[in-house]
Amino acid sequence: MFEESPETQDGQETVDDQDIQDQRQRNKSILREIVETVLLTLLIFLAIRTLIQNFRIEGVSMEPNLHDGQYLIINKLVYYLHPPERGDIVVFHYPKNPRRDFIKRIIGLPGEKVEVRGEHLFINGEELEEPYALHTGKYAWGPQRLGEDEYFVLGDNRNSSSDSHNWGPLPEDDIIGKAWISYWPPEHLGLVPHYSYAATE
Repeated sequence: MFEESPETQDGQETVDDQDIQDQRQRNKSILREIVETVLLTLLIFLAIRTLIQNFRIEGVSMEPNLHDGQYLIINKLVYYLHPPERGDIVVFHYPKNPRRDFIKRIIGLPGEKVEVRGEHLFINGEELEEPYALHTGKYAWGPQRLGEDEYFVLGDNRNSSSDSHNWGPLPEDDIIGKAWISYWPPEHLGLVPHYSYAATE
């Protein structure tokens, strides 16, 4: 009977050891790629959440322009580049309960004197013409001058909105971002309209 020589056995063991080492190396490489992919995905997710977030509208305070149950993407980066502007639709932490987020339109800017007389708005004593559809209000507020870090915000459905005419000016630090894109329901898919007009002096 033929028997393997010691040299043949040693050679076979060397080949087997090399195969095992190669397999271990491949396993380490695969594991490293998985870890790197997971970390990269997490970093991308965190970066996206830092720049944007989604928001679901609850209630009718922004009718007739935005609707109950509508889903929006909020741009959180934009106000690092420039301050909020009149007419912007913003999402913010409700000052009376920061765990809740509201959506309203910016009417008054820091340092301005704001007054509401029914359906008429006045900025620094001059009536503000609003270029968007809205349900006008029947209440009075002010006149009051806003602080250097305060905004006056109202819902477009003036009589059915909890906003600055109820609880006062909005601190700038409470603003999360600007309503940017509507993505649900499909019939409202598109950019959220924003209006620019010169500040009333």
